[in-house]
Amino acid sequence: MTTSPSERIRHLLDSVPRSGFLTSGDLEGIVSGRSIPTREAVERILELIEPLGVRRRVLLVGIGAGYLAAGLARLADDVVVIERSSEVADIATANLARAGIENVRLILGEGELGAPDLAPFDLVLCSARIVKWEGLAEQLAEGGHLVTLEGNDPLVPLVVARARMDGGFKRRELGPVNLAHDAGEIMIDLGYVDEKQLADARVEARRRREPVISVLQRRNDIVDMDLYRSLADRYGLQLTSADDLLKDLDLALFRRFSKTFLDNQRLVPIRSRGGILYVATDNPDVPTEDVARVQAFKSVVKLLVTPTDFRRLWQVIDLSSRGSEMLRWTEQKKEPAHSEDLLDSSDRELSHYLVSLYESILLDAVSAKASDIHVERYGDRIRIRIRVDGELHDLTHYQLTSRDHAGLINVIKVRAEINIAERRLPQGGRSHMRVGTTNYDLRIQIQPSLHGEHAVIRLLSQTGRVLGLRELGMSERVAGFYQRLLDNPAGLVLVVGPTGSGKSTTLYAALQELADDGRRKVITAEDPIEYSIDNIQQTRARPDIGFSFADAMRSFVRQDPDAIMVGEIRDGATALEAMRASQTGHLVLSTLHSNDAVDALQRLYDLQVLPNSIAGELLAIIAQRLAKRICEHCREPAEPDERILRELFPERVPVNFRCFRGRGCKHCNGLGTRGRIAVVEYLQVSDDIRRVISLQPPAGELRWQALDAGLITMRDSALDHVINGTVPLEELPRILPQDRMAPEQRGGRRKQP
Repeated sequence: MTTSPSERIRHLLDSVPRSGFLTSGDLEGIVSGRSIPTREAVERILELIEPLGVRRRVLLVGIGAGYLAAGLARLADDVVVIERSSEVADIATANLARAGIENVRLILGEGELGAPDLAPFDLVLCSARIVKWEGLAEQLAEGGHLVTLEGNDPLVPLVVARARMDGGFKRRELGPVNLAHDAGEIMIDLGYVDEKQLADARVEARRRREPVISVLQRRNDIVDMDLYRSLADRYGLQLTSADDLLKDLDLALFRRFSKTFLDNQRLVPIRSRGGILYVATDNPDVPTEDVARVQAFKSVVKLLVTPTDFRRLWQVIDLSSRGSEMLRWTEQKKEPAHSEDLLDSSDRELSHYLVSLYESILLDAVSAKASDIHVERYGDRIRIRIRVDGELHDLTHYQLTSRDHAGLINVIKVRAEINIAERRLPQGGRSHMRVGTTNYDLRIQIQPSLHGEHAVIRLLSQTGRVLGLRELGMSERVAGFYQRLLDNPAGLVLVVGPTGSGKSTTLYAALQELADDGRRKVITAEDPIEYSIDNIQQTRARPDIGFSFADAMRSFVRQDPDAIMVGEIRDGATALEAMRASQTGHLVLSTLHSNDAVDALQRLYDLQVLPNSIAGELLAIIAQRLAKRICEHCREPAEPDERILRELFPERVPVNFRCFRGRGCKHCNGLGTRGRIAVVEYLQVSDDIRRVISLQPPAGELRWQALDAGLITMRDSALDHVINGTVPLEELPRILPQDRMAPEQRGGRRKQP
């Protein structure tokens, strides 16, 4: 069975994978563009020149990364290459050697001069731009051909000049060759995918009618921002964010286009200036000629955004147009005297609007890396806020009516499987969602208030693995203490702090450490289970059906565990069972709501736990709060605030004191801070502390004794972070009480650190 020329060439190229000719990132300025053609381009070139007769000797002008030379070597017996750059020649030589190509000879020299000593040639192929090619034509054999790639456009003609009998030349075009790299090919160049993955993704992209880059991201779990920064550099496009574009969004411009057309093209018109249309897209390959022609713009400028930001833009624009329609509708219709279940309404458009509204708010929160969403109503004013790095920020681009608010609460309830008919009592629930390749667990609390129900949604990213001990940001000393605690055969370890201080994250880091160790059986009781961890037996406490934390603890000790984690000690019964589990030879980890380590002891006293039991079983207390972390990409030395310095050092400022700040950059959206880090207070329960605990002294005396016994205070930890450039100095008044800013009394006298 004979094969076609195209099939034969494809088979030849299968033995020369293009991935073997990619260069490292530091050489992209030397070898790029035509130097590393796509496989489709090489196939096209070989198909067009193969009928000209290239079986014996070929001269190639310009080696690039060597991929085209390797393809020619599969067709011809001998390939001679002229290359002017020694750096490029070294790259190509190494690539050809790895591919096992032995019939390519590389000569350093000017391409226009050719290789007269090795002439004649059946074919001279100029992959580099040649101005004077007459000298090359003289090196052709009788009936030989000179082939050049001409033109600056990526879709260039392949032109042939054939020798005549009288010494002249006859020119003709063989056909166009597309040298452009689409996003899929660039992802190969960047090392994200291989050729097989790209080929499979192209098939799926055609079937689903979506960009190939979207398929590759979904299949290979590729992070948006890292990839799109690289794509923006390769395409010469500006990478921007939805937050920046929303500030300059012209909604009237969006209405001038067909929504279906924009959706199919994956384009969002943003603004127009001087006849130039600016559009946002998450597909750098999308053509814009039709957009300019439809509305008669002089030119179109593409702005690149990530798929998450593209969905945010689309949702906000769609909601804004629907929102204005809804506002007019509510003005025409009288507001009902009682609250309606909008999801049961026969008006399907209203329900779709509310669902889209909820999804848009969730996308905003995910994009901003928010931990919580607050939906609130104050009279006729609806307020939507997100908590980012501990601070609440308003989402001002949502203008909701009171009717919208009631419907939005119902949508939230339905998604969380909460009773929508109950509006008098607080309720809780949970739901799940997926954004890109990340799954999120949503914990929802509904609270009745004067003007209507408020909702708080906590977003928990299910990344598959929680933070380890080394990733918490603790000092090496405290992290070492915490690690050692996990090796104890029995005892109680408490992680304490106010709501939202990262207690669960610190406990989960310990659980992950125990899971990785694998030598001990670990059982947890949680409400709810925030993260799923392999090799840990996790149980959800259900107080509503009579299965409380205390009940869970009583059942756990019969399961032969080595370590037990109880989500929170909320009452005396749970505290008592935690003590009993510790006494029967189990390591118990738990959290407690208190402001500091000594306050946690007072809390245990208040729960009616016997002082001797606390003294006998307690191993350590870790109290913590979260502080903003300085962006590592724009960190720089800063001048300290004199007012804060006076609070920190009433007597004198240490000579070597220093602090830092974030200047603001694209990585932190100009804020100077990115993420948060735990500032901890660590109390190791020594024999001296046990004697003091058993006496149950006043809180002040207990703290003095703890300080004398080596308490690592939150002030100490915070100052370490400030000096090391992790936390800005301005964070300290926010996380430290006023009476803890200065050095504390140790044994009755103030001691400078």
